[in-house]
Amino acid sequence: MTQARFNMDWMLRDLAKSVPQTRHVVLLSSDGLCMAQVGTDGDTADRLAAACAGLQSLSTAIAAEFPTGHGRMRLVVIEVDAGFFYLMAAGTSSYLAVLADDGVDAGLIGQCMRDLVARLGEHLSSPPRVDGRMT
Repeated sequence: MTQARFNMDWMLRDLAKSVPQTRHVVLLSSDGLCMAQVGTDGDTADRLAAACAGLQSLSTAIAAEFPTGHGRMRLVVIEVDAGFFYLMAAGTSSYLAVLADDGVDAGLIGQCMRDLVARLGEHLSSPPRVDGRMT
């Protein structure tokens, strides 16, 4: 694994800075490994990544109930008392998660997430792991 592949936090900074009220931005693998983070500490990023893996699994089960679809989750949005949570499919086997405070521009954050994934999707992918190590 190259150093550039290992540290992808820089890819997420623009998203965090361009949308006011963004708290945390995390890039995770489909099995809950935090691959990059902005605006958060390692423990919080790891907790968010683990929770996202569960949400991704649940949303895939729901997506499978649509007979004309491909059974893949594209976007999950959760509104809570203090803000919003967004989980979007990013690259191959990876997801982009954003926590934002109440009052965030939901359209802007969704568009910025889509733009980031469209621009950098291939770089946001999670390579397969063998024996717990990325290949």
